[in-house]
Amino acid sequence: MKKQFAALIFAILPVFAFAAGTGVHLDEVDIDLTDKTAMQDGLKTFANYCMGCHSAQYQRYERVATDLGIPEEVMLDNVVFSDAKIGDHMQIGMKPADAKVWFGAAPPDLTLVARVRGNDWLYTYMRSFYEDPARPYGVNNTVFPNVGMPHVLAPLQGRRVLGCKQVQVVEDGRKLFDPLTGTPITEEACDQMVVEPGTGTLTEAEYDEKIRNLVTFLAYSANPVKLESQRIGTYVLLFLAVFFVFAYLLKREYWKDVH
Repeated sequence: MKKQFAALIFAILPVFAFAAGTGVHLDEVDIDLTDKTAMQDGLKTFANYCMGCHSAQYQRYERVATDLGIPEEVMLDNVVFSDAKIGDHMQIGMKPADAKVWFGAAPPDLTLVARVRGNDWLYTYMRSFYEDPARPYGVNNTVFPNVGMPHVLAPLQGRRVLGCKQVQVVEDGRKLFDPLTGTPITEEACDQMVVEPGTGTLTEAEYDEKIRNLVTFLAYSANPVKLESQRIGTYVLLFLAVFFVFAYLLKREYWKDVH
């Protein structure tokens, strides 16, 4: 029993070490797993920009199409770019051995990445690439320093470099707002990451929304039955509440003669 307990502790420790060791502020992202439009857009981004290197091998095209309300023919025409069938897993054509030669390591499967990393980490990571000529792919990442991945969404976000911009003033951990207008109080700060105007096809707000949709899809992919589990859980709790009433009445009936 002691050995099993020790094994459990050692299994949990890396999780806490990862959570405590990031040391990077993560922007919060609000996702809605009932928003099929957002998940469809996230799937589109994943298929067009991520699946060249990253698989989702624990998902099936058919399951995703059904859950997201996408007709099978639309799924095959716009998401499946190989000879795969609708019932196949979401694999990629690149072999792990080739990927190791080209990139130094095979790109990870992303089916469960939202459960491993967390939604906020993914949202911040995909918005934190910046130009770094010293890196092999010309980019680095403030969340994942010395990342070995190119910024595949750079055509959307644009060139992100060090510069100056207006940032909201924070005092004692609280963001400051003008008491009359309610607008944020800002000041100029340099050594900030800024996107050079005209280098991306999306505005900053549009790019943030695009990444939010991508994270929403990845969160769905990591736990496709979450909404169904919550729905069933509600009925289970209601059943237990009703059962408790009858159990209490039965207990009182049994014990009335004793007292």
